[in-house]
Amino acid sequence: MVRVPPSLFLPILGVLLLSACGRSDRPSQPASRPEPYRPPVRETAQCEADLRREGVEYRRLPDKELGPGCGLYGAVQLTDIGVPVTGVTAMRCGNARAFAGWIRNAVAPAAWQILGSELVKVEGMGSYACRNIVGTSRMGDRRSGHALANAVDVGGFVLKDGRRITLLNDWHSPDPRVRQFWTTIRASACRRFGTVISPDYNAAHRNHLHLEDDNAHFCR
Repeated sequence: MVRVPPSLFLPILGVLLLSACGRSDRPSQPASRPEPYRPPVRETAQCEADLRREGVEYRRLPDKELGPGCGLYGAVQLTDIGVPVTGVTAMRCGNARAFAGWIRNAVAPAAWQILGSELVKVEGMGSYACRNIVGTSRMGDRRSGHALANAVDVGGFVLKDGRRITLLNDWHSPDPRVRQFWTTIRASACRRFGTVISPDYNAAHRNHLHLEDDNAHFCR
């Protein structure tokens, strides 16, 4: 048995204590969220000019931080795009511009040409919400585009003839014209938005289209 001289006890004890303090079981500090992207003032000004040129009415919203990774930056509130829209609040201007153009130049014509009736209401399911991405565990703690008002969810449409066409009930409609309507407007959305997610992607989107202006080139 090897005896350790008493004079070495304190140095050895100090080393052991330092080692214990550096172990990985010590609670770690949560990583801070990256600073959210804030569109340049010139970019937002050009977007608002585009809305005015297209006759879209809107209200400018002040920039505001609303939580870690959440806030309104370069956002507007659409007040009149030519057809009533419910369930939608603040949107970043670029997303609002794409949304208004999609409704006016894709959804409304498709309703008339394919379904034979005028579009009279868009049923939105939210735009701004300070939350993480839902529907897939692979995204972890990543903020949704909704956290920066850069996404909008649409659940369905109402036609002048009284029909209400929703993704939840009609995405797989037995009527081929209704299926063609969905295929047509999703394809148009994929040309206008960076991310388009439909019921074909996962169960979390079974009742709405997610439309986001992020240049991701993701269409499902």
